[in-house]
Amino acid sequence: MRIQWQSVAVECVQGDITQQPDMDVIVNAANAWLMPGGGVAGAIHRAAGPGLAEECRALAPIGPGEAVITGAHRLPNRYIVHCLGPVWGRDPQPDQLLRQCYANALQVADGRGATSIAFPSIATGHFGYPIAEAAPIAVKAVTDFAPELQSVRLVRFVLFSPEDLAVYRRAFDAVSESSHGHR
Repeated sequence: MRIQWQSVAVECVQGDITQQPDMDVIVNAANAWLMPGGGVAGAIHRAAGPGLAEECRALAPIGPGEAVITGAHRLPNRYIVHCLGPVWGRDPQPDQLLRQCYANALQVADGRGATSIAFPSIATGHFGYPIAEAAPIAVKAVTDFAPELQSVRLVRFVLFSPEDLAVYRRAFDAVSESSHGHR
């Protein structure tokens, strides 16, 4: 599924975030210390190799909603943006923190002149954020921030399962319907 939002195309696909060779930037749903872990962070660190953890040491820790950028190491991308999502049921105002993750990641990637960025569903794995609530926040954050982007022209949400993809498609539909006069 793909929508055009001003000068930015926004799409969602099912796949593996580490297998997006056509994207300048991939986003890591990181932990505060930016170290290998489970889920998305573990997969990205395994694919990027040990140099990524070494580069990350100097940037950690980060707080919820923050984003930092590193090289992509062994991955075919130019950069990795690392975001710390909110932990559901623990962090206050998780919706605002999640929105900040997406906005900050876009800003950091755009600041490096990236033309494309791929996001996983941030905070919906080990951090427990319900995907049905997270998806509309993610899609709305991207479409709200799109007019401010200077270089990013493609934003891709890469969802792990068919079920997650279906949730994001519903969020796309809702954003498209509510704002179809503003695209």
